[in-house]
This record gives sequence, C-alpha cells and structure tokens, in this order.
Amino acid sequence: MLQQLGQLPMGWLLIALIAVFGSSAFFLGRVRAEKLLLAGARRMHSRPNYHGYFVAMWATVPIVLIAIAYGVFSESMTRTQLIGELPSQFGLLSEAELHSYIDAVRMAAGGAASTGADRVFTAVTNRYLEIRGMLNAGTLAVLGLLAATGTVWARGRLKSDFRARSFVERGMEMVLFLCAGVAIATTAGIVLSLLWESLQFFRVVSAWDFLTGTRWNAQTEAEFGALPLFFGTFMIALIAMVVAAPIGLFSAIFLSEYASPKARAWIKPILEILAGIPTVVYGFFALLVVAPGIRQLAIWFNEGVIRMGLASEPILAAQPTSALAAGLVMGIMVIPFVSSLSDDVINAVPQTLRDAAYALGATKSETVKQVVVPAALPGIIAALLLAVSRAIGETMIVVMAAGKSARISMDPTSDLTTITVQIVSLMTGETGFDDPKTLSAFALGLVLFAVTLLFNIVALRVVKKYREKYD
Repeated sequence: MLQQLGQLPMGWLLIALIAVFGSSAFFLGRVRAEKLLLAGARRMHSRPNYHGYFVAMWATVPIVLIAIAYGVFSESMTRTQLIGELPSQFGLLSEAELHSYIDAVRMAAGGAASTGADRVFTAVTNRYLEIRGMLNAGTLAVLGLLAATGTVWARGRLKSDFRARSFVERGMEMVLFLCAGVAIATTAGIVLSLLWESLQFFRVVSAWDFLTGTRWNAQTEAEFGALPLFFGTFMIALIAMVVAAPIGLFSAIFLSEYASPKARAWIKPILEILAGIPTVVYGFFALLVVAPGIRQLAIWFNEGVIRMGLASEPILAAQPTSALAAGLVMGIMVIPFVSSLSDDVINAVPQTLRDAAYALGATKSETVKQVVVPAALPGIIAALLLAVSRAIGETMIVVMAAGKSARISMDPTSDLTTITVQIVSLMTGETGFDDPKTLSAFALGLVLFAVTLLFNIVALRVVKKYREKYD
C-alpha cells in the first residue's frame, strides 16, 4: 500500500486538490451568503461571490503553502531517511557515489521497478517507495485537515455585515505583491550567486589578470585572461548590429510611414516571425549555409589577391566557422527587436507634427528625415541598445557557427569564441564547483551581466532624458 502511495503523481494530485477544495469552498461560502439574504438581511456589505472567494481563499492558501513545502523538501527528506537506514556497507562509498546510487534508486522507483537481479537494489528501491508513500500520505492528510479547518472557520465568520470584499481585495494585493517579490528575489539571488562564486574565483586568480589577460586556457586551468572572449563577444555583436540596425530601422520607417494598411498587415507579422524561430535553427542555418558560403568567398578573395600580385599569401583565414557567419545570422535574428520597437516609437509620434511639416512645404522623405526620426530618436536608440544586449547574450548561434578559439583577430573569417560559449563549455563536465575552471564561468557570467545591465541602464537614461511628451 505504501509503495503504491509512493508512486502517486503528487504534482497533478495537489493541483487537483486545490481545484476541488477551492471550488467546494467557494460554493459553500456563496450558499451561506445567499441564505443570509433569504433569512432577512436587508443589506449585505459584500456580494455573495466575495463571501465565496473569502472561504475559498482560506481553504486553498494552506494547501498551496503545504504543496510548495512538499515540492521543496520532500525529496531531501526522503533521501535523508533512506540513507540513514542503509546497511553499514554503504558507508564505504564516497559521497558522490552514494548520491549517484540514490539517484539510480529514484529513477527505478519512478519507473515502478520493484524486481530485478540485484536484490539489495530492489530492497532499497522498495524502501524508497515506502518512505515516499508515508510522506505522501502524511501530506495528503495534513492538506485535507487544513482545507477543512479553513473552510469551516471562514464559513463561520460570514455575516450580513462581514466585509468579505475588503479581505478578498487585500488578499489579492498580497498575491500580486508576492509575485513581484518573487521576480525581485530571483534577480537578487542570481546577482548574489554570481557575485559570491566570482569572489571565490578572484581569490585564486587576480581580477586584473582576468580582465586584461590576452591568453585563455581555462580547460587546463593554465591561463584565465578573458580579453579574447570580450573581443569575440563584442565583435560578433557589432557585426550583428551592422546588419540589424539599418534593416530593422528602415523596415520600421517603411511600415509606419510608407506602407499601406494592407501591406503592413502582411509584412509586420512576417518580420515578427523571425523572433519566434528557435535559435538552434538559426545556428543550423549559419553552420550549413552561411559559414560555407563565407569560406568560399574568402578563398576566392585570397586567390584573386595572390593572382593579381597584391599579396604573396592568403589575407583572410577562410575557416569553416567564422565570426562573420555567426554575426550575420545573429543580425537577422535581432532584426525583429529593432523593427518592432522602432515601429512602435515612430507610430507614437503625433500626426500633428507631420501635418505641420507638410504645411510648410516639406516632402514625405523630408518629413521623415527631419521631423519623425528626430522625434522618435530616443526610443530608436533604446531599441538598438536592447538589441545589442540580446546579441551579446546569444549562445546557440555562436556555439555552432563561430568556433571556440579564444583569440584577438580583426579577420572576421577566422573562428572566435564568446563569453556565453565559454560558460557553456566550462559548466559541462564532471569538474567540481570549487574548481577554478568552473568558478571562472561565474566570473564570466558576472561580467556579461554587468555589460547587459549597463546597456539597459543607458537605454533607460536616454529615453528618460530625451523623451518628448506630447499632449
């Protein structure tokens, strides 16, 4: 019986319990309010629905809190209890081997595996299910008791002059505040974790050497000069913006000023589809189509230069993966960010400014160049800076099309690497978290976070300082 309880899908079951208890409590509270009306209450402070919401709130809030606690602590409690009951022979295993064994037991328990050739493993798996079953049964019992208690208590408070609406609105305000608090706490947690691990890294490697060093060889823990990574990141982002900035801006001007409503209805959704394409698809396109084409063009250029006697050796690297291929495809990916934001900003410019320019004899192009774009310039700059932040943080396209060589080279046809690529490489593998190789990934993440945060702050400051307010 306990093993069967241990196999219960508690996530879905908890959601179902919240829905059942919540709807039942709402019904009981509403019926109670309607009975008060029928009993002769002249005027009630709140409508019956608010009485139902009040009772439902007291029935579901305890369930939600217990469900969150269950999701956070259930696995650790089960593992701790199971490890404490293991035979003494398991004490010969290292901590990593023991946790790996428990992970295998958990996977077997999830697959309902209770028989097998290894009798010890089978016994441990069955005991894991029993412990999980006892925990599930206790959780369900506590949930039912709290939900019933909350429903009875809240229903007993309902009277004709009860301010149910005030309590419900206050509860909703608290829920909204908690949602905002979760976002803030998540951001703070990310920053603090990056900062803490980065400080551990800088205890081993000098921050100055990390920021200014020109040699990166973190895989062997020999050199941690991150300047080549910064160079590759900004070079690829620059190539991307050279593509995205003019195309995105001119597309926005065309859509807002020149395109007919019918053309705009077709072109704008097609442009925005680019933002919905997975980055791995862009990476495949860059690797299989763009990179070979760029390499072939570089080879033809080198042959032509040598044939003409302008050089005795190839000028361009013409490598299979290149910064130019990644930058071009990344620029295509970023176009919707520039075009959509710029289009919204240009459309926000009042029509009266355009009409005034036309009244003074300005042409369509003169009005766009001298009136519309200057008025929308702060928003356009903010859109470009946000697009730069998006390009700097891109990973998949760079992993597949730019290469992994940490170097400083002005040749766009050579392979380069970026901060995000190195973070992926350093965080994969079996290296411990206290190893300088792994800690360097946090230092790179902190630098990347600081750079993108700086771009966002500059964008907000530009908009705030130069924004024109129209009545």
